[in-house]
Amino acid sequence: MNEANPASLSLIVVWGAFILALVFGYVGARTNFCAMGAVSDIVNMGDWTRMRMWMLAIAVAILGASALALTGQVDLGKSIYTTPNVIWLSFLVGGFSFGAGMVLASGCGSKTLIRIGGGNLKSLVVLLVLAVSAYMTLKGLFGMFRVSVLEPAAFALAGSQDLPSIVARATGVDKKAALGVLALLFGGGLLAFVFKDREFRSFDNILGGVVVGLVVVGGWYLSGHIGFLAEDPQTLEEKFLATNSGRMESLSFVSPQAYLLELLMLWSDKTRVVTFGIASVLGMAAGSWIYALTSRTFRLESFRDAEDTLNHLVGGVLMGFGGVVALGCTVGQGLSGISTLAVGSFIALFAIIVGAVAALKFQYWKMMREA
Repeated sequence: MNEANPASLSLIVVWGAFILALVFGYVGARTNFCAMGAVSDIVNMGDWTRMRMWMLAIAVAILGASALALTGQVDLGKSIYTTPNVIWLSFLVGGFSFGAGMVLASGCGSKTLIRIGGGNLKSLVVLLVLAVSAYMTLKGLFGMFRVSVLEPAAFALAGSQDLPSIVARATGVDKKAALGVLALLFGGGLLAFVFKDREFRSFDNILGGVVVGLVVVGGWYLSGHIGFLAEDPQTLEEKFLATNSGRMESLSFVSPQAYLLELLMLWSDKTRVVTFGIASVLGMAAGSWIYALTSRTFRLESFRDAEDTLNHLVGGVLMGFGGVVALGCTVGQGLSGISTLAVGSFIALFAIIVGAVAALKFQYWKMMREA
């Protein structure tokens, strides 16, 4: 497969990403898969159902990605999540900002795309603001703060920051053995917790968790196996085709929205092309739109008042900034990153949840004060 024409392989990667995200969007809309909603349900109602769905997706992603690595299909060490440099302050600040932002914007990056497919005009505004904010963090004004203040606060490990590599270096055991054990511990533990609750075991809940997890695994295979060239014919170096980072990627929905905006703005620049990330953004919205049409739930929805508008605008800015700084969102770090068992992904996910809880608590305090 990897000896085929790079242009043909790039098309497979791009269209494959679109199809995977389309499935995610359709199933996510049907099952109401939402990371922000999962945290909100626990904080406001003590209901863990949607959190269990998210945990099921994480378990499937960990077990699936580990299986790909153990069988030699992909090398997870070549993703952006497993580099030796642990930018801990970026993970904390970016994760917290993203978590707070997704509460203000009524959903994370993936949920924003799902809601757009269903006709939500508020989410369309959030997408535009998020994309601009993310682009400013990648290459603009916010990027100066990211590079000069946040990223220098880091520590470097002797090798990859994924837990199997750390355990292997510390104990001398084979890395594959460490990966197998840790994948079973994390994945199996999450599965046990998820299915312990009988009320969770409905078709839609299981469908949402399993399909979303498998989509992430599919993304790794598509980008890390089908799209991998051991030797690029032009540079004679290894290359991952059709990715913005130049490394192996799976699903993530913040930076790709910025790259989609860049593509649309610089359309006549032939160096700008549809990538894995851009295709996944388009596929996500398309999948949700198809579900909305087939289920007859499509309806236009706009802002309630000025305060609602302001909340969504601020939320979009925070998500764009935080998602880039933390190297991912609730899908990018909370699923794709966690599936590599990278230390930074655990830090970022923790910060995202803390930020979301803080924003929910603030909203409740504000509501009570006004009452």
